[in-house]
Amino acid sequence: MMNLFHRWYCQSGRWRERVESKIIPAVLGDLDLGESPLELGPGPGLTTDVIRRKVPHLTAIELDRRLASSLKDRLAGTNVTVVEGDATTMPFGDAEFTGAVCLTMLHHVPNADLQDRLLREVHRVLKPGSWFAGSDSTPRLRWHLYHLFDTKTPVDPDGFPARLAAAGFSEVTVARTATGFRWRAKA
Repeated sequence: MMNLFHRWYCQSGRWRERVESKIIPAVLGDLDLGESPLELGPGPGLTTDVIRRKVPHLTAIELDRRLASSLKDRLAGTNVTVVEGDATTMPFGDAEFTGAVCLTMLHHVPNADLQDRLLREVHRVLKPGSWFAGSDSTPRLRWHLYHLFDTKTPVDPDGFPARLAAAGFSEVTVARTATGFRWRAKA
């Protein structure tokens, strides 16, 4: 759940600029996501708009019914399939996707156990050898203000490599940034 201000910001031009110029280039760089990757929790889809230009087909799974419906309508007829669903219990088959991306949403999963379930689910739906890349924020004053009354469970970057490994990933790298961290891991 996200408060109204947070929802507004995640649809703003300022956030779009940050996504396009900083977040996605830092997380993905020249990483090959393959023919049909998965995006987790795209919200209003500003991240989806950028990622879909880099791949032949993208599937996005979004828990929030209104956001999923809006994104599905907006991207109808494009190379994106939007699925309303819970990333902790995904309705996809094993080894279905060629890559996965999770951008600044993991802290919205209600608790660490569900976050770990999400990581295991991502591993399950990825083809062996596929990359899982992402980023998340770390708490500071502005982060707390943006997330007032939101569902939020901060992720500790120092413990995250072990959590990814426990979910089955290898070749895990985690890098801190000024406002959070980013990672890559291989299924």
